[in-house]
Formats: sequence, structure tokens, C-alpha cells
Amino acid sequence: MDNNKKIKIFILIIGLLILGTIVAVLFQSNNTPSGLGKYDDFATCLKDEGAVFYGAFWCSHCQATKKLFGSSQALLPYVECSTPDGQSQVQVCADKKIEIYPTWEFADGSRLTGEVSIQQLADKTSCVLPQ
Repeated sequence: MDNNKKIKIFILIIGLLILGTIVAVLFQSNNTPSGLGKYDDFATCLKDEGAVFYGAFWCSHCQATKKLFGSSQALLPYVECSTPDGQSQVQVCADKKIEIYPTWEFADGSRLTGEVSIQQLADKTSCVLPQ
């Protein structure tokens, strides 16, 4: 094998290693629920403070509430109350007597129902909103 072929093979291998590293980094960053969302710390704090967000996938108010959190919504302490067919409620929500979506339940047992603002959630917990 001449030197030109060796150099070409070496460059090809280095290029594939670099490409593989880039793909691995991109794949990992797209599959982690936290990292860069504006409300990551706030959503995590809500969970740590014992707040629970009960909702249903078909509920437009629940979708609007999730949208408030942007990319941080994956960190919300969310419980899906609807069965996959949208016709019934899962047992955990029935046991909690969740009748309105969304419902936020807090560590002290109090609840807020319907669409609530992020500020209201901060007021009900010791969680600090980002600046």
C-alpha cells in the first residue's frame, strides 16, 4: 500500500471518529429532559415542594399550562389522569378525586384548578421564578 492510500484511510478514519462524536453529543443533548430550559429549576422545585399537576392529554388547558414551561415541561410533576382512549380516568386520579383539569395539588393538601399562572404556583410554594 502506498503512502497516499494510507494517508487517505487515516483521514477517513479520523473524519468518521469526529462525525461519530458529534452525532453522540447531539443525540445525548436531545434526550435529556433538563439542561437549558428557562424554568428547569422552577419545575424541579415544584416537584421537590410536593406539588403535583394532574391533567389529561386531551385537555386544552393542560396543554396551555405545559406550554408556559416551554422545554422545562418535561420536569413538571405531571400525572396523566386520562386512559389512552380518553374515555375514562386512571385509578390514582379517581382515588384523589380529581374532577377538573388541570388540578394542582400542593403538599399542604390545598388545590388550584383550571389554568393557573406561574406566579400563582410560585406564591403557593417556596419556589423562585427565574429573572
